[in-house]
Amino acid sequence: MTTHDTIVVGAGVTGLVAAWRLAEAGQDVVVLEARDRVGGRLRSELHDGSLFEIGGQWVSPDQDALKALLEELGLKTYERYRAGASLYVDRGGNAKRFDGEDLPVGPETAAAIERLTKTLDDLVAEIDPDRPWDHPEAQRLDRITFQQWLEDQCDDVEARDNIALYVGPAMLTKPAWAFSALQALLMAASAGSFRHLVEADFILDRRVAGGLASVPLELARRLGDRVRLCQDVTAIEYDADGATVVVGQERLRARSVVLAVPPPLVRRIRFTPELPAEHRHAREHQSFGLVIKVQVEYPAPFWREVGLSGTGFGPYQLVHEVYDNTPEGYATGHLVGFVSDESADRIGALSADQRREQVLSSLATYFGEQALAPTTYVESDWQHQELTGGAYGTSFDVGGLTRYGRVLREPVGPIEFGTSDVSGLGFQHVDGAVRIGTELAQCVLSGR
Repeated sequence: MTTHDTIVVGAGVTGLVAAWRLAEAGQDVVVLEARDRVGGRLRSELHDGSLFEIGGQWVSPDQDALKALLEELGLKTYERYRAGASLYVDRGGNAKRFDGEDLPVGPETAAAIERLTKTLDDLVAEIDPDRPWDHPEAQRLDRITFQQWLEDQCDDVEARDNIALYVGPAMLTKPAWAFSALQALLMAASAGSFRHLVEADFILDRRVAGGLASVPLELARRLGDRVRLCQDVTAIEYDADGATVVVGQERLRARSVVLAVPPPLVRRIRFTPELPAEHRHAREHQSFGLVIKVQVEYPAPFWREVGLSGTGFGPYQLVHEVYDNTPEGYATGHLVGFVSDESADRIGALSADQRREQVLSSLATYFGEQALAPTTYVESDWQHQELTGGAYGTSFDVGGLTRYGRVLREPVGPIEFGTSDVSGLGFQHVDGAVRIGTELAQCVLSGR
């Protein structure tokens, strides 16, 4: 049996940041990762010689923890392409050009969207993203779905559908009837305001040269042989003096264990003694959303030639949002689009060729027939991976946030838990992973 100061389970950004901070402090730390790669929900791939970011990829101005880490690691960023008009596809399938953030909808719908946005921002300003359950109205807001809250607030269907889009399909990747109004407020509070979720030029501001997956790759490079791949932890035995981690036939001992895996995956590990009931129940009430990220490459960014930015929104479209995703320095043109929640359920049951046909047809609604003939077509595959199971992150079912939210960051004996899924600021983003990883390292070093 080998012994260490701390064992980190999971080589996503959370686990690698925690391990790196512990190593900097002089600890003997080892990282155990079940996959054959680091990065978790971050991954870049080459297809037909071009770079595609399969997982997370954007950096927004408020993500101070991530920006500081990028600077520390010497990783450069560049602006997302955004010059030109955006597109909005209405219920009738008509693509309308517009500039700025105000959608080209009727005046009554526009006014309703603005009223809902202000109401949400006023509520969000009262929410502590680290403790949303402390809001005076938390219990009530957590017991009604976001869809019901929207219907109580507004009679304009198109306004409701657009507001729901920004939180449901676009962020939590669940239908608006599947999560609570409080969960929606937390999503917005984690980005500073609801309006930040609406403003694509804010939340999708910059990209990392070489891909955001460069962050875990560089952290792993610095950690060296402290990172061990293909190490699937199956059991953890813990007591007052530390914990024993079981990987295959090997047993490793440490004073502390950092469990940096998404909450639903904690159940893959057998604990002795068992985790307290509230810890098990909390993680049973948190689940991943579902989104298929689709990227297409064309010989040239043809949309720019007609004054389009490549940005498009369509709450009634299969591809509900789309952006110019051309990497810096490329002459070809890339688009990235997203199919989520119930739409992802539907096309996920189709063959690969059928999915491609329907996705390209939706893109053609935005950009015309040229969108039907890409040179390269790439889909994400998170829903097919046992060690992820969905994207972008996990959220609670109705009533779960007030009932169990505070449990997720509590330690059990020598075991600390955390990922971006339990972050306040940066919730579900790499920024949140950096924040939680730093916090976990501090907890270990302080002995809580």
